[in-house]
Amino acid sequence: MSRVLVIDDEPKIVSFVTRALSARGYDVDSAGSGADGLELIRAGGYALVVLDLRLPDIDGIDVLRRTLEERPDQQVIVLSALPDVDTKVRCLDIGAADYITKPFSLTELLARVRRRDRQRASDGERFLRAGRLVLDLRNRAADVGEGMVSLATREFMLLHHLVRHRDEVCTREELLSDVWGYSFDP
Repeated sequence: MSRVLVIDDEPKIVSFVTRALSARGYDVDSAGSGADGLELIRAGGYALVVLDLRLPDIDGIDVLRRTLEERPDQQVIVLSALPDVDTKVRCLDIGAADYITKPFSLTELLARVRRRDRQRASDGERFLRAGRLVLDLRNRAADVGEGMVSLATREFMLLHHLVRHRDEVCTREELLSDVWGYSFDP
């Protein structure tokens, strides 16, 4: 089953959420601070991160931002006591997959975790990587560590072809077929 990381400084919430997810077959790790959470995220392998915003050392929004800068495909559900719409919108704009306000319903949290897990499985491969390059297949964007840049259709198709066929020689015929089409006239 999928691995989940819970980052929250409230031991009762961590215990409650961890037990519930473990009982449903998830492999769960936890961190009580933003620094510990970022360290675990960098180690990788989590299908989903459940993140509190009020952490003792690093602001949760900063943890969210750093996480998504380093791992753009990481799914993060924010679980926070901050109910204001501006905070929710800010987190979603940064790239959070979902936002749940405390106090929360455990059944709702579990349903959202299952939904994200199913979506991740059905999305298949959303990101292609080649060295520092990350190609976002859904949004047709590329990142080399300085933030996502939207690509024009032909730019995306060419880069996608080159990444899929890295370490291979791409012939003119392949590029005409996969990128420009046979009717292309330069």
